[in-house]
Amino acid sequence: MNNDAIIRAVGLTRRFGELTALDRLNLEVQRGEIFGLVGPDGAGKTTTLRLLCGLLDPTEGEAWVAGHNVAREVDSVKDQIGYMAQRFGLYGDLTVEENMLFYADLFGISKAERDRLMNQLLTMIRMDQFRKRLAANLSGGMKQKLALSCTLLHHPQILFLDEPTNGVDPVSRRDFWAILYQLVRDGLTLFVTTAYLDEAERCNRVGLLSNGRLIRCDSPRNLRENLEEHCYRVVTGDQTAARRFLAQQPGVLSVETSGARLHMFVVPGETTPERLQQALAAENLPASDFEKIVPSLEDVFIDLVRKSATGGSPADQGVGPTK
Repeated sequence: MNNDAIIRAVGLTRRFGELTALDRLNLEVQRGEIFGLVGPDGAGKTTTLRLLCGLLDPTEGEAWVAGHNVAREVDSVKDQIGYMAQRFGLYGDLTVEENMLFYADLFGISKAERDRLMNQLLTMIRMDQFRKRLAANLSGGMKQKLALSCTLLHHPQILFLDEPTNGVDPVSRRDFWAILYQLVRDGLTLFVTTAYLDEAERCNRVGLLSNGRLIRCDSPRNLRENLEEHCYRVVTGDQTAARRFLAQQPGVLSVETSGARLHMFVVPGETTPERLQQALAAENLPASDFEKIVPSLEDVFIDLVRKSATGGSPADQGVGPTK
């Protein structure tokens, strides 16, 4: 185990009857890292978090968090982590301050320490002036910031956040991430799940999860720049017909709509951009733009999921730190 690895999973698997929610996850997260687990609904993101937090028992495999085996030392693990679920247990009929007092009591925090921490956290999230407001009357972004503060009261080493900005407006999402960056600068390790690819760009490393399997793990930059396939931006007068035609051409792995353009992945050596442009023109679908580009993280995810579904091997997952 890497000395800097604060989270480690080896062969971690969870089945619910015949459904395999997580399939042989091998993963290391380094101390002080922002690690993002990305995937669509049903990919296994929440199951992964619950396994790492000791809230679910694995069917197979093992995990270690903050130096403790999750299955055998679950109480020690819980002392070192903060877990913010998608539906964090705020009480709407309690004020901001009362919610924080409630969680401070659950964590067994002394009154002197509790008051100091509450003042510090409310100042950090810029909600000190709202301490007497009922939680039910807070905006979605403010509720998430309050939930985060409650999670931080016992000084965890690691924060596990399950889609923390889902349904939150863009400005509140930006403010929430500014707080997370500050926490990481102060020494926390962050493990966050998200379906937002723009949020994944904020992470040091990203794990792409599909149907319970980790299909790739690397920095966002490496994921975009190190694909075997080449990505092209294509603009034509009839986008629908061009997409249908290109998708049928030899050497074209996938063609997806991206706004008013098409993003096309081509297998090097199996075709050329010149050949595809000529084929489009022959179909009366000439391209006004046909340019090789660095794919977005969304493009990469779609490409890798498609390859995984057609039998592409995710064996080289890059579970360790980025070099």
